[in-house]
Amino acid sequence: MKRIALVTGHFPPSNLVGGQRARLWSQYLPELGWEPIIVTGDPAMYEERPDPDLALLVPKGLRVIHAPTYSNKPIRLVGDIGVRAFMGTYRVLADLARSGQIDFVIITIPSNFLACVGRLIHRRFGIPFGIDYIDPWVHRWPGVEKVFSRAWGAHHLGNMLEPWAVRGISLVTGMSLGYVQGMLDRNPEVARTAVVAAMPMGGSPEEFEIVRSLHRPPFLFKQGDGRINLVYAGALLPRGLTVLDTFLSSLGVLRDKAPRLAERICAHFVGTGTAPDDPKGHQVLPRAERLGVAQMINEHPHRIGYVDALNHQINSDGILVLGSTEPHYTPSKVFQGILSRRPIFGMLHEASTAVDMVRRARAGTVLTVTETQLPTAAATAEGLRSLLEDRAYDPDAVDWSAFESYTARESTRLMVDALDRAYARSRVARAA
Repeated sequence: MKRIALVTGHFPPSNLVGGQRARLWSQYLPELGWEPIIVTGDPAMYEERPDPDLALLVPKGLRVIHAPTYSNKPIRLVGDIGVRAFMGTYRVLADLARSGQIDFVIITIPSNFLACVGRLIHRRFGIPFGIDYIDPWVHRWPGVEKVFSRAWGAHHLGNMLEPWAVRGISLVTGMSLGYVQGMLDRNPEVARTAVVAAMPMGGSPEEFEIVRSLHRPPFLFKQGDGRINLVYAGALLPRGLTVLDTFLSSLGVLRDKAPRLAERICAHFVGTGTAPDDPKGHQVLPRAERLGVAQMINEHPHRIGYVDALNHQINSDGILVLGSTEPHYTPSKVFQGILSRRPIFGMLHEASTAVDMVRRARAGTVLTVTETQLPTAAATAEGLRSLLEDRAYDPDAVDWSAFESYTARESTRLMVDALDRAYARSRVARAA
């Protein structure tokens, strides 16, 4: 069995997305011919609140190496785990390469700075490497035009580092091709020589079975309270705020047109605050107050544990998936929503792969948006009303075969297919 080092700044007990990607892949890699070794930062040095329950979802026997990581105390000079764990990660990978314990290295970004460690190991030991783009590295996020701002600095630093980091790369993957297309356009040599593939985060039915077996009651709402409890779990993207505003406005329309239905709705927004661990960093509630629908909203701005988030979705009456006006954005919460066996109400970019997935699976209702056009509040209200009043959703009637290609197992299979091709090419190149 070949061995791959999955490099990620965060891993359980952190519930940030890079660690989730590596965790899900590591579940299925052994059955596809690759033994995973996780190389990650020291959890004692994470800034984020830990989620101990995630240990329940980590594959038994998985080898996890915690690289030495600089502390950001007593003075916080650098928060990014990729910077603080960079030298430690490099040394761990160098030891693994020197002793012949790894055949390939793939780095999940963010943290973007860790991407550079792949090329360093490749130059020194000849180990082929890849980068998995969970988010685009160089991207014009809102605020990038403000000189000397954090967004401006990150954008310009990315423009300098990314071309160096991807030189000689064997494999480029991403949540969708849109996540990597900009890099390929800027680096035509990479587009010509590297294996490029895209695969969603995917959902794992096995982890939902584990969560259900815990029989935990939700703590944000009480089941059987007569309310229609809808759950949105996850951060809000800057370009998703207009989508959020449309949804909130639709609640006002629904209150006027179907007051009996509206008075039962409570939309719970979890982890949507300005910072992951700030219980006062509300973003949704102030907007709801301005629109006069605050009584229909419950915002829990700081992040809750991943297992708890899944448990609340399982025990809800419906899942909210409010996306972004950016075409490359494919929210992983869609996969969680389908596996929770609850109807989905989504507002997603028309180019998102999740639109077709939900519709083919008959898993709920999706309204589409574009960069320049959003559905009206009235149309949104009608879509939500139809979903809640018709009660046509039946989890046993969902076409699970339509979802099969979006599972974490299939995501891993797609990654391994590309990985095998990249590894074979690198062996031919080294032999030549």
